[in-house]
Amino acid sequence: MPDDAGTARARQRTGTGIGLLLVLVLGAALLIALPEDESPDDGGTCRARTVRSWQADDGLTAEFARYGDDASRSDDWTGGDGTHSVRLPDGRVLWLFSDTYLGRVYGPPNPAGESHAWRDTTAPLVRNSAVLMRDGRLESTLPAPLFADPAPNQWRWPVGARVEPRTPGSSEQVVRVLLWVRTAGQAPWIYGVPTATEVATLTLPGLRLESIVRVLDQQLVPDPSRRVLFGTTLVEEDGWTYVFGGDDGRAASRPASHAYAARVPEGGLADPAAWQYWSGSAWVPGARPRPVLGDGRRKGVGSAFSVVRDDGTYMLFTMATGTKGLTTVASYWACSPAGPWHGPVREFSPSLPRGQVAAYNPQAHPVLSGDGRLVLSYDVNWLETTGAAAQLSRNVSLYRPRFVTLRLAPER
Repeated sequence: MPDDAGTARARQRTGTGIGLLLVLVLGAALLIALPEDESPDDGGTCRARTVRSWQADDGLTAEFARYGDDASRSDDWTGGDGTHSVRLPDGRVLWLFSDTYLGRVYGPPNPAGESHAWRDTTAPLVRNSAVLMRDGRLESTLPAPLFADPAPNQWRWPVGARVEPRTPGSSEQVVRVLLWVRTAGQAPWIYGVPTATEVATLTLPGLRLESIVRVLDQQLVPDPSRRVLFGTTLVEEDGWTYVFGGDDGRAASRPASHAYAARVPEGGLADPAAWQYWSGSAWVPGARPRPVLGDGRRKGVGSAFSVVRDDGTYMLFTMATGTKGLTTVASYWACSPAGPWHGPVREFSPSLPRGQVAAYNPQAHPVLSGDGRLVLSYDVNWLETTGAAAQLSRNVSLYRPRFVTLRLAPER
């Protein structure tokens, strides 16, 4: 398995722009335990929770394979990472992806004689895409990229999204999509220097891009490893949207990313003045965010992770620390978004295809969950130091989300 420097050199050579792998599999930091009297809690109704069981969700994984392999169009999604979802008021599900392959997929055998569906190495790669699902079936890809580059040598990766009132109290609903802005940089920032968090507004039901607002600019933070991008996951509770984010500590030779939390009143995601950041003791507008998890040693998160609220308890899913971080998902729990976060309470290793591959970016999908089930996706990418782009083209199934179903329960 290549070390971080080898992986970075591979990414630089491939030129594919699939930088999320380098950002998201990182994670090993010590839990910061905020004093109990400085962290909000829920009055004692919260209980420790863990993953009771898990199993592969073959049906959902197969649906993305079916859609990606469909050769009837040449301008739709055939593979991507950064998997996020949001349910629309009419019942459709909008899936958002970061780096995405378009083009046409051809049936096996591939040019090397292997039994894999494949695409040309010249297939278009865009920085983001969106795919619509209705009644469990993927139907269409919106014109891609959905979010244009903000400036030369910069790009946007969509992360969490939610439907909310256009303004607080409004009866009109819109879709808000959180965006990470990155700027091309030199090693170790070959996947892009963290630059800003933005919020895009899409109209309903047509999903027309109406506006993009920058809510947190990080360009003046001199150390890129201390820049925080928000939106990897969103949780709604009591009229607030809690927005989680992370830094890129590993890229500056620190062991891992830290987790951060902010909150916004319902209807205010696109208003920078409405954002409040956890300062270490309170939710404060304009404050410098303070970590809620991580100090660079034994416990922590990758810069992309997922949080849900289950039976009054917050649960966080991220790649595990140490050498397991390329194959294993870990979980933490807390009684409030600000922590203290406890764990990891249980780890599990979902299935991976054969070869030098890694799992990353575990994301919960509450819109597909229910009846005690939690659907979680994870992305897969190639890790060998040479030929990554060629591998993703000769076997298109590698660079697509896979899904598992979890059962959560009180920790014994």
